[in-house]
Amino acid sequence: MARLLARPGHAAAIGPCVIEIDGGMIRRIRPAAPDDGAPLPVLAMPALADAHDHGRGLRSLAIGAADAPLELWISRLGAEPVVDPYLRAGAAFARLAESGVCAVNHCHNTQDGRALLEEARGVARAASAVGIRVGFAVPFAGRNPLVYGDERALLTALGPRAQAEAAARRGRTLEEGLALVERIAELEGPCFSVQYGPVGPQWVEDGALRAIARASAETGRRVHMHLFETQTQRDWADARYEGGLVAHLDRIGLLSDRLTLAHAVWLRPDEAELLAERGVTISLNPSSNLRLRSGLAPAALFHRAGLGFGIGLDGMSLDDDDDMLREVRLLRHLANAAQPGSHEEAIPVPALLDAAFVTGRRSIVGDDGGGRLQAGAPCDLMLLDLPALAGDVLDPDPDLIPLLLGRASRRHVRGMMVAGRMVVADGACTGVDRPAIEQALLSQARDVAARVARDPAWQQAREEGIRRFYAYNHHLLPDPDPEEAKKHHRRDDRR
Repeated sequence: MARLLARPGHAAAIGPCVIEIDGGMIRRIRPAAPDDGAPLPVLAMPALADAHDHGRGLRSLAIGAADAPLELWISRLGAEPVVDPYLRAGAAFARLAESGVCAVNHCHNTQDGRALLEEARGVARAASAVGIRVGFAVPFAGRNPLVYGDERALLTALGPRAQAEAAARRGRTLEEGLALVERIAELEGPCFSVQYGPVGPQWVEDGALRAIARASAETGRRVHMHLFETQTQRDWADARYEGGLVAHLDRIGLLSDRLTLAHAVWLRPDEAELLAERGVTISLNPSSNLRLRSGLAPAALFHRAGLGFGIGLDGMSLDDDDDMLREVRLLRHLANAAQPGSHEEAIPVPALLDAAFVTGRRSIVGDDGGGRLQAGAPCDLMLLDLPALAGDVLDPDPDLIPLLLGRASRRHVRGMMVAGRMVVADGACTGVDRPAIEQALLSQARDVAARVARDPAWQQAREEGIRRFYAYNHHLLPDPDPEEAKKHHRRDDRR
């Protein structure tokens, strides 16, 4: 029995109420009766959805990947030790659950390309143990492993080691990737579903994107992809796609209501309108875009265009605390600060809260009626500590939305239910021991790292080569003839 905020941004809190549950669904919501006992000091409301994340149990700062422009930062992620995929995902999912997140788009970063199926098994097991809903984006990549564009000059400058690294990152063939989607789909269950995950247009050949578009249309599976995270990516695409990359993606059939695009920082108004027409969803990731110097996504433009968007942490929350409630607040303030002098919300509060509870969720599990607490909806809810949230407010019956947007954070999350199962109680996961998993992960990672020789000089040389590549605008040059590129790689292989 608790106060109830059933449709945040659309209806005021009521209560105290009793929520009756049957088979993981809300059977009915009724006013509390005297024989129900004393009301609980909590606010019940829908649980949050993380529309884009990577499930890295070790935060990037922990592995020495300091915040930097994306193109340099990515090169640092190779320092992450290869660890048990269950521990890696379990630590990440447990932190999200304790932040009030019931569903997440997991854009999987493969640690060992030969063991993706085994990694998926670990992620599925972690999702079930923690109890949150995970959309697993099976990664597809195949071009531009180190930089966007003709990498031959960079590889020549850096030597055989860079060539070997580039070859190792090229990943599986398209046919192998599509077959793996079907194998991983055998793991699907209440907490685990599968999506196609072309990592981004600059990393995936057009032929693969066409094939994924066809496969998505045939199977109904969703697609999750990065797009225009940085100005550099935008410039690379503009130099290659006459008429624009977004129009090209439309021509090959990729734009649909099954597609989620992460970041989209550098979208233009006409592109936002086209994506809205096709029913595409965007994941906005404000903390990540700040930390990786990518820019600020035009969220107000997306709203005006009718382009649906959710909110994602991307494993890069501003304070490394995986706090979704704080991420919602950050997005609101950044969007408002981008239009100084206006006395209107850049993103109306109902739309902002729909992004956090409804739209992002749809990009993970589809339109299952969740994100709102009502009869017939999944019982996915979180419980906030009401005295801690509103205890100092003078009004005895305050409007809770300003408090939710102004101060709520993960420290207020006391409990969470997913499909009627209590997965967080008293602020801690019930299905796993998060501190124990984090400690086991850290211990394993330290053991692995101790056996791997660090080479700061090589990392510095690689980053300097990447800096020069983009500073000299090599990413704007035409792509090499494929046969000539193959000859170059063969010459490098012989060295």
